Amino acid sequence: MKRAIGVFDSGVGGLTVLRALRRELPHERLLYLGDTARVPYGTKSQETVTRYSLEVGRFLEAKGVKHLVVACNTATALALPALERELGVGVTGVIEPAVRAARAAAAGGAVGVIGTEATVASGAYQRAWRRAGGRGRMAAAACPLFVPLVEEGWWGHRVTREVARTYLAPLLRAKPRALILGCTHYPLLRPVLAGVAGKGVTLIDSGAETAREVRSRLGAAGLLRASGPGGAEFFVTDGPARFERLARRFLGQAATARVVRFPG
Repeated sequence: MKRAIGVFDSGVGGLTVLRALRRELPHERLLYLGDTARVPYGTKSQETVTRYSLEVGRFLEAKGVKHLVVACNTATALALPALERELGVGVTGVIEPAVRAARAAAAGGAVGVIGTEATVASGAYQRAWRRAGGRGRMAAAACPLFVPLVEEGWWGHRVTREVARTYLAPLLRAKPRALILGCTHYPLLRPVLAGVAGKGVTLIDSGAETAREVRSRLGAAGLLRASGPGGAEFFVTDGPARFERLARRFLGQAATARVVRFPG
């Protein structure tokens, strides 16, 4: 199938999911939209996030995508049911795949999850944990400073390490066996987070788990592209120069973005 996979996020963090999709599905075309005019989603209401997500989802559906990946934890937490109901293509979010991986890694023990304020406040991970049959305790913490630190490029900075120690301290008291990186920016902090969490804690990258889930779903639906060159196109709703600069940092290569506008 030549149709592309649509991928969207409120900004640039979803590029870590796109990077994982490229690794998992090297023959697929990817259309990425970063809603950079309205970032961040993590501080907005469910009504607003749902409205924004539907606008973006409909735009990508109109581009002819065969599947939509919600590469944003906040949009997955707050808008996934509306997207599944309103769109005519399959939709995969980043929460359920990560929770299933955490359940397997924890083997009945406790699990931690870190994310934006909206994601943590939504309780979406806790609900997914219960649906997945998770037996151990799930502890969650909002880490609002991680996103600006990532976008500043301070991935291994001493300030980032100190912030991580402060944020993770309450979670680590619960002795989790797995820690879900519940924001798509966070995999870029993996070395710092692994150092703070310690060797006994498995870090769960929601992007990597989501890419595996998408491969499975497309394969089951007969929609996988098994040969030919892959590739990616990029769209933003504002600030293409900044997006392109950060995309080079996130992806390790240049990315040219076209600007689209939504009425909201």
